[in-house]
Amino acid sequence: QMQLAESGGGLVQAGGSLRLSCAASGRTFSNYVMGWFRRAPGKEREFVAAISTFGTNTDYADSVKGRFAISRDNRKNTVALQMNTLKPEDTAVYYCTAGRWIARTREAAYDYWGQGTQVTVST
Repeated sequence: QMQLAESGGGLVQAGGSLRLSCAASGRTFSNYVMGWFRRAPGKEREFVAAISTFGTNTDYADSVKGRFAISRDNRKNTVALQMNTLKPEDTAVYYCTAGRWIARTREAAYDYWGQGTQVTVST
């Protein structure tokens, strides 16, 4: 089992920034693609970003491209999501997840999930 613990969520005004972090334990971190998903109120969980095992490749949802950046530190077993120019529609619970590169935009590609951290963007 891999345990994932997110942190860094909170309330921010539109146009502001937040940095989410996720600490992993229990498995060899560098064996896993790491991703971020989010669930907005009344909506299904959706893909946000993914990063390959050694950080060589990244992928983003169209809605966050150019505003969000995913990164990882395999020495510290952490993955981060830097979120800039936040919009009210970014309000959601954000989940850290570990899995595979194939089908990385789909939940089925991921084996482990954190509990989530709330991000609220006010107007």
